[in-house]
Amino acid sequence: MARSFFPISKLRASSNALFFGLTNCEASSNPTKENMTDSNTTISKTYLEMQVKMHQNPNYGSTSRLYAPLIAKIIQDSSAQSLSDYGAGKGRLKGELEALGIFTDYRPYDPAYPDYGPPRAADLSVCIDVLEHAEPEYLDNIIHDLYKITLRCGLFTIHTGPAKKMLPDGRNAHLIQAPPSFWLPKLCQFFEISHLQKNR
Repeated sequence: MARSFFPISKLRASSNALFFGLTNCEASSNPTKENMTDSNTTISKTYLEMQVKMHQNPNYGSTSRLYAPLIAKIIQDSSAQSLSDYGAGKGRLKGELEALGIFTDYRPYDPAYPDYGPPRAADLSVCIDVLEHAEPEYLDNIIHDLYKITLRCGLFTIHTGPAKKMLPDGRNAHLIQAPPSFWLPKLCQFFEISHLQKNR
């Protein structure tokens, strides 16, 4: 049984976008962790250095602010008192929410911004266009991270196609380009999915 439920409707975004509205599973429902590595590593040192360099671009890592109206509605509908922004980038979501009159306990996390500190649990967690950037070998660890910090509900968006940007080593910035059939089983290990929408 899920801890809480909130409705999401009329989601809009660019093509190849997946939206997951989800709730954390009860503690008594132990998620399987078959593909997790033995450590808690979520990013390699080399890839972190690349991400720090990528974030020097003012237009990189700022997508979450575009979802501020939707996140504001979820905060209101779910009565969430705290928000964990996993992969917060430059943290612009906070300012966008405040411009909409939403003042919440904002808890950003991004490995490229060490001043944020470690991920912190919150009523609502959002992970906006982050998971497709993960190194495949650490993806399950990242999803487990999200499970640990999602106290009530979450909104995760995932881009399923290639990015316009390239990494310094020549790879596409979206290291994982996969359909919903790939993502659903991974998220269902830890969450109850209350809404799924694919934008073509």
